[in-house]
Amino acid sequence: MKKQCFNPYLPSYEYIPDGEPYVFDGRVYVYGSHDRFGAMSFCENDYVTWSAPEEDLSDWRYEGIIFHRTDDPMNEDGKAPLFAPDVQKGTDGKYYLYYAPAGLNVIGVACSEKPAGLYSFCGHVKYSDNTLLGQKKEHGIVFDPGVFLDDDGQVYLYYGFTPLGVDLKGVQTGPFVVKLEGDMYTMKEDPVPVEICGCADRGHSFFEASSMRKINGKYYFIYSSLNSHELCYAIGKNSMGPFEYGGALHSNGDIGYQGRKEENRTCYTGNNHGSLVCIKGRWYIFGHRMTNYTAFSRQGVAEAVRILPDGSIPQIEMTSCGLNNGPLDGKGEYEARIACNLWSKAGARHYVGGSTGAEAEELRRDHPVFTQDGEDREECPNQHIANMHDGATAGFKYFSMPEKVTICIVTRGADGKMEVRTEPDGDVQAQILLKSGMQWQESEKVPLKIPGEKQTLYFTYCGEGVIDFMKFKLE
Repeated sequence: MKKQCFNPYLPSYEYIPDGEPYVFDGRVYVYGSHDRFGAMSFCENDYVTWSAPEEDLSDWRYEGIIFHRTDDPMNEDGKAPLFAPDVQKGTDGKYYLYYAPAGLNVIGVACSEKPAGLYSFCGHVKYSDNTLLGQKKEHGIVFDPGVFLDDDGQVYLYYGFTPLGVDLKGVQTGPFVVKLEGDMYTMKEDPVPVEICGCADRGHSFFEASSMRKINGKYYFIYSSLNSHELCYAIGKNSMGPFEYGGALHSNGDIGYQGRKEENRTCYTGNNHGSLVCIKGRWYIFGHRMTNYTAFSRQGVAEAVRILPDGSIPQIEMTSCGLNNGPLDGKGEYEARIACNLWSKAGARHYVGGSTGAEAEELRRDHPVFTQDGEDREECPNQHIANMHDGATAGFKYFSMPEKVTICIVTRGADGKMEVRTEPDGDVQAQILLKSGMQWQESEKVPLKIPGEKQTLYFTYCGEGVIDFMKFKLE
């Protein structure tokens, strides 16, 4: 690779959650929702995509807008944001984009000759008599489409939602699957519920984010559970199920990883959505993280996974190195935004949409946050960690550290000190004195001796004021 890879894997000004990753013609494409920095609701921007060559996952290219929400004739005023999409290459060699406009209870389909678009509207998923999917109560909630083309050429559409505490007046909840004709949007038959055996008993019932992958002859139904922060999987013998619950793949707060409880989450959590992809023989899970004190400005993250001989996939932990396929270099300059762990002295929290009232006041008063200066944009990155009070900690995993280095950091705000550890409650390995001021300032260099092929760096602020943390340097 030309450069190292980090999490999030896209530039810091980009907010693409719900990522569905695919390899088309030697490039990895990620199709997701498009959040806006500073947004007041989900998915306020039009769909864009990014791609990278399979052999260099550090080299992401912006492909631009691939579909405008106003191109759907049911959404000409653009008032319905487009939630999590999916893309599939049809048997005709064309690429098909599936999306669910908010509140319309339909799934739209757009088509392109190229994976990067532009995509042109071609219809809504329907019966042969033009009755739309979603017009019958037994169709359930038409949400979060996931599309799968099996080896025999049959196309399957998955979708569904399980909201809590809402009177749906008889509408079915949960996941559904339906077979599609070769035109990619006409239903062959009625949708049927997807059965996930064993998930409720273990506390991981279906919430949203249906996705299907086929691995070594087995069918993996990937979804977000009612716990919201996690992506789970279930395995079946065919595309229709039933599926047997397999476990959690990814949590954006490492909840469940090595038995970790919610109260000990390693980062600020929110919903999660993504899927698996095989790149150059190695499997990865794509998900997302939260920023800006809200679930409305989410960013894509990715990690390598291991598929064991029995088909099971152990849960992975969040790291800063993600697609790098190994620890980061122990010498270099690193942005604070790639922290995979972040909490206040009182721990971290779960974001539900946009926090309001006393909850929002407490978050903004006492908790650190990933944020940026300025407005939403497609250039000029300056994301950082803001609002670090006494005891706030940012953790970075992992680095291959040489015998000895020097370390300095760039901050603004109060004075005080930053303590560097290799474990959250471990011994202090370096102590960095900070300079007060409203402009970004680099600290003095101090020695750091923590040799090891896989080291973690935890930065904990100690002081009476508040600081913002931009980056650190290892030399």
